Amino acid sequence: MTSKEILRSVAAEIQLFNDIEQKETFLFVLGALFARVISLKKAAEIMEIELNVFLDLLDIIGLEFSYLTPQDIAHELDWEVW
Repeated sequence: MTSKEILRSVAAEIQLFNDIEQKETFLFVLGALFARVISLKKAAEIMEIELNVFLDLLDIIGLEFSYLTPQDIAHELDWEVW
């Protein structure tokens, strides 16, 4: 099985989109987003949907995205107001 065939097989399992090209684009966008190559705004733009809709999609599939690193989050949680 070629990598393109594997990608299409994985993409076919995504129930959020009807079109295989949309599914493949979504997988690409997720990878780029979580690798911090693109912003949330750019991800929504590539998918040709509104930002709030893209955020809803991430929520529906159970993916959490934050611009904060795990270290930033730990720092914020430990921060105390003087």
